[in-house]
Amino acid sequence: MSESTMTVRVARRTAEADDIVSFELASLDGRDLPAFDAGAHIDVHLPTGLVRQYSILSAPYEPSRYQIAVLREAESRGGSAGMHDAVREGDELRVSVPRNHFALASGAAKHVLLAGGIGLTPLLCMAQHLDRDGEAFELHYCARSRARAAFLERLANAPWAPRVQLHFDDEAEQQRLHLDTLLKDATPDTHLYVCGPQGFMNAVLDAARANAWPEHRLHYEFFAAPAVDTSCDGAFEVCLARSNKLVPIPADRTVTQALADAGVDIPVSCEQGICGTCITRVIDGEPEHRDLFLSPEEQARNDRFLPCCSRSKTSRLVLDL
Repeated sequence: MSESTMTVRVARRTAEADDIVSFELASLDGRDLPAFDAGAHIDVHLPTGLVRQYSILSAPYEPSRYQIAVLREAESRGGSAGMHDAVREGDELRVSVPRNHFALASGAAKHVLLAGGIGLTPLLCMAQHLDRDGEAFELHYCARSRARAAFLERLANAPWAPRVQLHFDDEAEQQRLHLDTLLKDATPDTHLYVCGPQGFMNAVLDAARANAWPEHRLHYEFFAAPAVDTSCDGAFEVCLARSNKLVPIPADRTVTQALADAGVDIPVSCEQGICGTCITRVIDGEPEHRDLFLSPEEQARNDRFLPCCSRSKTSRLVLDL
């Protein structure tokens, strides 16, 4: 087992809402787990061999446990179904040490947290941290219905409950989330954090940009990448700058797959362009970005790309490998 992974025990499994189950993970010997910051996630190695990323929703000041929550997806690729069907209390799981691509901004005067469905998990962790540190924040939680909303009792009983607003699709219009109203008058030192289904996140980010929010004040984390039409993908080649080695990338292989076939391993995790594990510096050529990790401004610079999913608009990409 590598130093970046560890074995934990499922100390508790709890049904939190329709199709949502939480798992409390603890060390095997009762010691504290590695520390993490609000917004962090862990890679969970399922018994089926799949690896999936789940945000930690428990507070950073609770080092004895990592709590995660998993929504059973209607079109699961095996991850959520595996967690729901195969993982029980007392089981042992291999997980990574926490990593954070969704950190709170330092120096912000206020934090606005917008959660859609299961996207509440990292934002719940953030809210607990912000409250403990005495920072200004508000949390908006959107869900289809109360039956599909997890942790409502925890939110209602939290010392920061007055900072929480709930929004349900099947309830009265006056409690709906109106993005333009929320985002139009924010102060320049307010930061926005959003997590949830892609359509929800796109709506929030589009509204923020339409209200002139700059990218450095927008923070987001996607759970899954949308399907991409690969029928028109073509072949290209990658040049490894450190060895000047050329590696052909067939139309039906990703860059990471083709490089692995050539004996060049790039660390990967989600393989969907979400987690940023495989991010690689581009020296020459123009990537075709298909990730959800880099911001539009970062993609426009074309100096980095995610080889697990992105391709090339030019016949050759020169990489810092």
